[in-house]
Amino acid sequence: MATKIAEMQADLRKEAGRLGFATIGFAPATDDPLRTRRLQEWLAAGHHGSMEWMEARADVRCGPQSMWPGAASVLALGMSYAPKGDPLALAEEGQIARISTYAQGGDYHDTVKKALKALARWLVAEAARRGLPDAELKVFVDTAPVMEKPLGEAAGIGWQGKHTNLVSRTHGSWLFLGAIYCTVPFTPDTHHPDRCGSCRACQDACPTDAFPQPYRLDARRCISYLTIEHKGPIPLEFREAMGNRIYGCDDCLAVCPWNKFADLAARHKAFLPRAELAAPALADLLELDDAGFRQLFSGSPIKRIGRDRFVRNCLIAAGNSGDVSLLARVSTLMADADSVVAEAASWAAERLTAAI
Repeated sequence: MATKIAEMQADLRKEAGRLGFATIGFAPATDDPLRTRRLQEWLAAGHHGSMEWMEARADVRCGPQSMWPGAASVLALGMSYAPKGDPLALAEEGQIARISTYAQGGDYHDTVKKALKALARWLVAEAARRGLPDAELKVFVDTAPVMEKPLGEAAGIGWQGKHTNLVSRTHGSWLFLGAIYCTVPFTPDTHHPDRCGSCRACQDACPTDAFPQPYRLDARRCISYLTIEHKGPIPLEFREAMGNRIYGCDDCLAVCPWNKFADLAARHKAFLPRAELAAPALADLLELDDAGFRQLFSGSPIKRIGRDRFVRNCLIAAGNSGDVSLLARVSTLMADADSVVAEAASWAAERLTAAI
């Protein structure tokens, strides 16, 4: 049986590549005491902010065995969304809104999950065809209580860098991660060593000092968290540092030296940037009502934050822009039905008026 499993594992790697995954690795389905301790410390410090779901199922996040004692192996997979250009190129263009690289194309949840399910079906069928015991499995991408980054490190596809994201020697910091837990006892790959060394580029690049220490992120200070997960007013202390970032932040990822080795040929076509999202004008985005927002961001991960939170972000960017031509539209939004939007508009209007 071991020979059949080894042959299927080799073919599984090929099938993953055919389905669009840039990398795949195998890890034992064991819990990780070190990662569990770090998660508990992170939660105890309140660094998860308002992401209650991180705390609600913390026991399950300890590892595969905590979720499913029947699991024998973990397949860790990654799809590349490596950008062709410099994600920081528009940093000084106040009239242009900056959207994180990962959100300029199609919604990764849909693309990755579809491919994971196809790979899972292939695995089940192949196990049966080769006379192996029935393969049971569970498929995960982002929305489940699964620690994809530590699992990716355990499976050898990269390591969790000082910015807490996975880093690959082949794909840099640009991987969407997914996982499959299964009952087949595949041979584990070698745990990936940490290659950050003494580098602290990601720590130094953070505009809001969101890293209290290497390998530890305080989400409450992170622009990605503030623009995506945070539902209330943006704290005043972070507004100027946001600059023209309206959805996510690439700074800590973009400066990673390993990105110079990123294989652009491995980038999945579903994540190529849409022209209207690569460098959108703030003036246009401030005009969006709910229907216009839904139409523009159909099929985009941005759609999930809703029009109000999105326009709030755009207003902060407008206030930072110094572009007084935006003042008329900003002033109109001071009467918006959403109180958070109205407050952000008042702040932006005050900033722009001062620039006249």
